[in-house]
Amino acid sequence: MSTNQPSNADNQEIDLSQISKKIGAFFEGIATKIFNILFFIKKNILILSILFVLGVGIGLFLERKSKSYNNEIIVAPNFGSNDYLYSKIELINSKIKEDDTLFLKNVVGIKNPKKFKEIKVQPINDVYKFIDNKAGNFELIKLMAEDGDLKKIIEESTTSKNYPFHRIQFTTEHLTSNEKTVKPLLNFLNNSDYYKIIQREYLNNIKIKIKENDSIISQIDGVLNSFSSAVNGSQRNEKLIYYNENTQLNDVIKTKNDLVNEQGSHRLELVNLDKIIKDNSTTINIEEVKGVFGSLAVVFPLFFIFVFVMIRYFTAFYRKQLAKSNQ
Repeated sequence: MSTNQPSNADNQEIDLSQISKKIGAFFEGIATKIFNILFFIKKNILILSILFVLGVGIGLFLERKSKSYNNEIIVAPNFGSNDYLYSKIELINSKIKEDDTLFLKNVVGIKNPKKFKEIKVQPINDVYKFIDNKAGNFELIKLMAEDGDLKKIIEESTTSKNYPFHRIQFTTEHLTSNEKTVKPLLNFLNNSDYYKIIQREYLNNIKIKIKENDSIISQIDGVLNSFSSAVNGSQRNEKLIYYNENTQLNDVIKTKNDLVNEQGSHRLELVNLDKIIKDNSTTINIEEVKGVFGSLAVVFPLFFIFVFVMIRYFTAFYRKQLAKSNQ
């Protein structure tokens, strides 16, 4: 037993010694590589500096030439034209991908179609507006939620397409204006013979409803004025008049109040329904900000330096192999 203990101790000392040598060799290798890198930089500092400055210059020049701007229009499709809106936007986007500048200029009316790059439409998720005063929509959401995840149903395209407000986003290479892009785009979206007929009849119905409501309100006012006159007359005659619940005076006043609120809603509808695709707000010329490593002024210097380093590496490797073959 005693003879084995010194042997084990010696083996442990040998193992520790080897491990320490390997660790030392590892750090020495790292130090050598760092030195080689620093020596390479020192030896080629002029060329690396020229490549860096050249890359930054080319990157800044190309960034100025390739600036892009984001633009946004918030719209409300009227008369059930939601699917119509999405199909029109898809048509424009397909023409952009096909580089059909004639269609974009002559049909859509965009002034500078070559700088008009991408367009898309997305719903603004607002389930509260979707079910506001619409019992059918509320029951639909309630029914669909019983068979699945409510969040997925709200964001699902079949549901979200029918939200009241939608965001049209498009990208241009140069600064644009309402005259060059926004107005032509909205004119194109509102150019539908079918929906123009629907719009005309819808507005006529609202105007008829307003006229009828005004007539009913006038009649109610007449009834209330008669009642007021009767009350005032009884007070002058010092006679007491009793009105029981059958007079339904409260119901008459409530009906008038409801009709007045309805008239206000109808007048707002006339304002909001003047277009098939009603634009509510427009924001244009938001410069697209790229990350640091997405900037060409950073990418080009790094690329040039990487290519130079690789060329030097392969040159040194080739010379080394050539020297071996000559020996």
